Amino acid sequence: MNKKRFLYIPLGLALSFYGCNQATQETEKVTEQLATTQAAPQAKKQAKTKTIVFFGNSLTAGLGLEPDQAFPALIQQRLDSLNLPYNVVNAGVSGETSAGGKSRIYWLLKQPIDVFVLELGANDGLRGIDPASTYLNLGEIVDKVRAKNPDVKILLAGMQLPPSMGQKYTTAFKNVFTRLSEEKDLILIPFLLEGVGGVPKLNQKDGIHPTEEGQKILANNVWEHLEEVVSEPAGEL
Repeated sequence: MNKKRFLYIPLGLALSFYGCNQATQETEKVTEQLATTQAAPQAKKQAKTKTIVFFGNSLTAGLGLEPDQAFPALIQQRLDSLNLPYNVVNAGVSGETSAGGKSRIYWLLKQPIDVFVLELGANDGLRGIDPASTYLNLGEIVDKVRAKNPDVKILLAGMQLPPSMGQKYTTAFKNVFTRLSEEKDLILIPFLLEGVGGVPKLNQKDGIHPTEEGQKILANNVWEHLEEVVSEPAGEL
């Protein structure tokens, strides 16, 4: 992997998937790194290097694994192998909720974003937060990103909950993502954890966070919908 082209920003301080956190200082570091990357000279063969921001929780951060094992890093590897001019920024915070994401998105918008992958909501579901609140928070994040970056492409990572949360609640939670993708015209990744959720050998001992092999499947799930976006001819993104 071309380490110079992948930015992993460990915003969370090993917080649990269920925990709260305040990430203002860590998010400022993301902004500084993002600015440095975008100001750096580009390779002669690349007219412009675009930025993909993965904005999520511990699933994005790769909690329990090395930074280069998290699925955003694997996406960077794939982009590099295809000689596609993109820098990936991993803005995942362990324990992040949709409300927390809404509060910290401002800091990331200080620099241009070409592709935005929104992966939040799982912690809301695990805490039993009203799906209506999650819907509003995610919608506000989308609106803020678009207001600063009118041409941005946004992918929304769908999430589902285990049956133990109750059928009514799990259905309402799942519908948050489908409804939001339709109303906001987002590219929906139906279920980020497809093929991984509930499979013991693909999750760490906590049964929640993917192993290295599980993260590879997450990368494939994302790439299935991201590939078309990053493959668009220059000037159309």
